[in-house]
Amino acid sequence: MGKRPPITNRVRELREEHGKMSQAALGEAVGVTRHTIIAIEQGRYSPSLETAFRIARLFGVGVEDVFGWEGK
Repeated sequence: MGKRPPITNRVRELREEHGKMSQAALGEAVGVTRHTIIAIEQGRYSPSLETAFRIARLFGVGVEDVFGWEGK
């Protein structure tokens, strides 16, 4: 198993705050699959910059309100 990327996220929390949006609905809204959203939420995959912005804009927050950097 590969090393996890040092990026944290609040995607699941934001989905739940926004009417418990499903992973499939979020994926469709930002142009990725449900499996990609699952991998992002579990910290196994770092989204592209474009996808990160799409997710943040969908929730009406900045990218740094969704994604963070863990460590140095």
